[in-house]
Amino acid sequence: MNISDEQLAQLAVLARLDCASDTSLRNDVDRILHFVEQLQSVDTSQTAPLLNPLEMTQRLRPDVVTEPDDRERYQKCAPLTEGGLFLVPRVVE
Repeated sequence: MNISDEQLAQLAVLARLDCASDTSLRNDVDRILHFVEQLQSVDTSQTAPLLNPLEMTQRLRPDVVTEPDDRERYQKCAPLTEGGLFLVPRVVE
């Protein structure tokens, strides 16, 4: 699969890249797309999904509180708080 000029321009806009006439980028993108096509052609219907490539289980820590509650001490220097929350100015209106 080869990428067209329009597709490369759109990809550059989405990725915020300045690559008006970069042929090496086009070659790299073409190689990546070719590799993805190769991966899609592999039959994985008999392959079980893996959570971890190694045959091991994830150790879980106990769900217990280990840190002291220092909220009041941390909020003493905050300009505005309410109900244990930091109040910040509205950014989006």
